[in-house]
Formats: sequence, C-alpha cells, structure tokens
Amino acid sequence: MRIAVIDMGTNTFHLIIVEVQGYQFRTIYREKTAVKIGEKGINKGLITEEAKSRAMEALTTFKKVTEEYKISNIYATATSAIRNARNGQELVSEIQQRLNIDTQIISGHREAELIYFGVKKALLIGEEPVLIMDIGGGSIEFVVGTHEQILWRESFEIGGQRMVEKFHKDDPIAPSDIDNLLKYLHEQLEPLREVCSTFQPKTLIGSSGTFDTLSEIYQLRSGIGIDEKETELPLTIEAFQAIQKELINKNRAERLAIPGMIPLRVDMIVVAVLLVKYVIDTIGIEHIRVSAYALKEGVLLHTIDMLNAENPLKS
Repeated sequence: MRIAVIDMGTNTFHLIIVEVQGYQFRTIYREKTAVKIGEKGINKGLITEEAKSRAMEALTTFKKVTEEYKISNIYATATSAIRNARNGQELVSEIQQRLNIDTQIISGHREAELIYFGVKKALLIGEEPVLIMDIGGGSIEFVVGTHEQILWRESFEIGGQRMVEKFHKDDPIAPSDIDNLLKYLHEQLEPLREVCSTFQPKTLIGSSGTFDTLSEIYQLRSGIGIDEKETELPLTIEAFQAIQKELINKNRAERLAIPGMIPLRVDMIVVAVLLVKYVIDTIGIEHIRVSAYALKEGVLLHTIDMLNAENPLKS
C-alpha cells in the first residue's frame, strides 16, 4: 500500500510518499517547496493573497505527483501559520474544494508530540532525559523525554519567520537587534527553563530545516560522508558554535556562499542559530544530535499505526 503525507509548514511544504508493509515503510518519493505562507502576514494573524497563491500552486503540484503514483490516501497537516491565521480555515476549505485534500490543522501540543515520534524513529534517544527542539517558521516545539516517554512538551508561537520580521532588520543583523531578540527569548521561554531545571537534559536533539542545514555545512567542512538513508546526521557543539559565529557576522549574499547553505534557509537561519545558542547556553547543553526525521515522519508513523489498527499512538 502507498500513502502520502503532506506537511504544510510556515515556510516549507513537504510531500513524502511511502510504500507501507505492516509497520514498516520505504520512502519512494519526497519533495519540499518554499511556500513561505507566513511571509508578510504571520505577525498579523493573516495569510496574504500572494501566500495563498503559492500554497495552491505547490499543492497542485503535489496532487499531480500523488496521482502519478496512484495514491488514494493523502494525509495532510497544517501548523502554526494556518492555525493562527484568521483566514486559515478558509484556506483549508479551499484546498478541500479545489484539490480534494483533507487537511487537519493540528495544535502546537500535537505537533510537538508527533515530532517526538518522528525523532524516536530516527535515533535511539536513551534512558536519560533529552531536549528535542524543532524550529519552524511560525512556532518552535520543545519536548523533554526519554526513549520510553514524553515528560513534557510545549509549542511556542515564536518561530523563525516571526523572529525575522521582528528582529532581523539589518543585514548583517545589528548587535542591538541581537540583544532585543535574546531578551525576547528569555521572556518567552521561561516555562522551558523551569522544566529543564527539573529534568536537567544535557543533550539537545534538533530536527528539521535549520539543523539539517547546520549538519550539511559541518559535513562539507569536515569531509564527512554519510549514506543518504542515515536518519541521524552529524553535528557537534563545537562545530555549531563556530558556524553560528560566522552566520551572524555575514550578510545574505555571504551566507548563501557558504557551502551547504541553501536559499530556503538563508533568511531565517540567523535568528534560528541565535535561538539554538540561547538554549544551549541557558539550559547547559553539553551534546547535540540531529534527527533526519521530524513532523512529517511522526504523522506518517501515526498514520501507519492507525491503518494497522493496533496500538495507535496516543494523542
């Protein structure tokens, strides 16, 4: 059986098509498109007409691909930008009417939970509590957990696109804007600091775009070659610290010239690495790991469980 999962993120839309046998799956197609659905409207609670057009264009392409692969089961989720927009439900209804794609708008808590299941599939978390972090354009999800259970999870509506529009006004980013961003993070992330003071995680596991790019830069600089099927990507804290210092001191053209950087990440990555550095320094993180799996894989795993109708993942 073949199924497709579509993840409608604030910056990027993802499509993954897999062949499912029992509880196992094999990826046969994946694609990502920079839709930037939150651009120029995310901090106003609005999806602009231009963003709607980009979304429909991307989804029309995805729909054609699913038809080519003869997919009848499409599982689509929408996250921060759509769930918080006044016209988000209107867009979801239009997607249903025009493309017959039924889209579930998921809560931040549910998003964090599904990210955990994706990460857990990608790597062995271990028995000690770790901090899982996923930086989206609209929201940031944090999970404290072990391989056996989630101990705490939360979603904060302070994602990369929101922070870019609030704080990244000059390029390179101005020192005063860095200070303002760090003050903002300190105010917003008080619940994270409190829970981490209890569970004392020493390992940060990053998932999705920003961490993928940081790992790619590190791999190219270090001459590390990995199999494309690997689900844990290499990155060290030392490498991260060196890369983030470089990124915050470069302008857009200079960042884009860094081997491993892609246009999709170049605008948001400055505020993203400042966020990661804040978390590392504030929480006392000693190790960093990168999961190649994130939300879309979590949705996929949940869907496979539901289809098998045995031991479904708890919501």
